[in-house]
Amino acid sequence: MTEADVDAVFAIEQAVQAYPWTRGNFSDSLANGYLCRVDETEDGIRGYAILMPAVDEAELLTIGVAAAQQRKGLGRAMLGAMLMLARERNMQRVFLEVRPSNTAAVALYRSAGFAEVGVRRGYYQNANGSEDALVMACDFAGDEHG
Repeated sequence: MTEADVDAVFAIEQAVQAYPWTRGNFSDSLANGYLCRVDETEDGIRGYAILMPAVDEAELLTIGVAAAQQRKGLGRAMLGAMLMLARERNMQRVFLEVRPSNTAAVALYRSAGFAEVGVRRGYYQNANGSEDALVMACDFAGDEHG
């Protein structure tokens, strides 16, 4: 992802997230050296993901897929690519937060090797005020790739 991609990424974010990141969140992620990736074809950007590395761990901050591209395996492929980036950088684990109500995402993360390690109470804004976040981790310790 480059600064030139931010408008397209932000447009996808606004379309697919009830409580989207700001354009500045994406620009800040680039400026801070986070691992920011897009999936792009000749038709444009279809998805994005941002991984924040910290010593030997990383946090998957966001992943999004354009509405027209959902349910086609792109999110799974992007998640796999971000996990590979983490492994290549010798990270021991990757964390993320996810809304429990986002059952498709929870299922995707579990199928990719993530397990629930905690709960952040009232972490997400929602129509009823707030919603907890499941904290999940994918641990590479003992992984033949890590």
